[in-house]
Amino acid sequence: MPTSRTIASSLGRIAPALLSVGTLILAWELYARLSGISPTTLPAPSRVVAQAIQNWPALFENTLPTISATLLGFACSLAAAFIFSVLIDFFKPLRRALFPVFIISQTLPLVAIAPLIVLWFGFGLTPKIMLVALVTFFPMLVALVQGYAATEEDIESLLASMGASPLRIFLLARLPSSLPYFFAGLRISITYAVVGAIFAEYAGAAKGLGIYILNAKNNFRPDLVLAAVLVSATLTLVLFGTTILIQRLVMPWEKLAAERKP
Repeated sequence: MPTSRTIASSLGRIAPALLSVGTLILAWELYARLSGISPTTLPAPSRVVAQAIQNWPALFENTLPTISATLLGFACSLAAAFIFSVLIDFFKPLRRALFPVFIISQTLPLVAIAPLIVLWFGFGLTPKIMLVALVTFFPMLVALVQGYAATEEDIESLLASMGASPLRIFLLARLPSSLPYFFAGLRISITYAVVGAIFAEYAGAAKGLGIYILNAKNNFRPDLVLAAVLVSATLTLVLFGTTILIQRLVMPWEKLAAERKP
């Protein structure tokens, strides 16, 4: 059970974020109400929330395809990043051969590549998965490769002196040492995943938050646009929080070490 000290510490950590966000929302609300600006130009946060609640069935219906593309694309990206990171770690020349290709893939503008992928693979789920994977792949790959390289040489030497094979050294030393780096890359990538899915829907889809935003914009409904943005931001925060929770479950010693600090 959490103690009062733990609860107070948690509240102390989130209080600055709540205060800053609350201040921004309050300033936005006051400006929208007192400046005389038209709601069709800048709706107040209260109007955005009210429209989100009123149009929740349509928002929910369009959120499900976005969630599917986000999770499937991110899963493919995670699997590919791990496989390539292992290959690069075991076969060093592959790093010099593949990294330039991966870097070039990150310089491709989504505005140009997204319509082409939709043209080549149709309007289904496949192009959305590919675009999400393209956006989120590289940060995780770099994080894993850097994590492997951060392994202490003394640990590797000790395992090698005990007759451990390269694979066993990787599993017992290099892979565990990469976990902090991996989760840092995971948190970076997950924030791009939802944006990548929405952008893919802009290029071509029947449903999704991207289509919902596009239709709302064409109908001059900024309140509905911001309502969809609110949903996508909430979804991103939930995914970000999930990565933190997974990290605490996988690496419980980090929390214990933090609690022991004065």
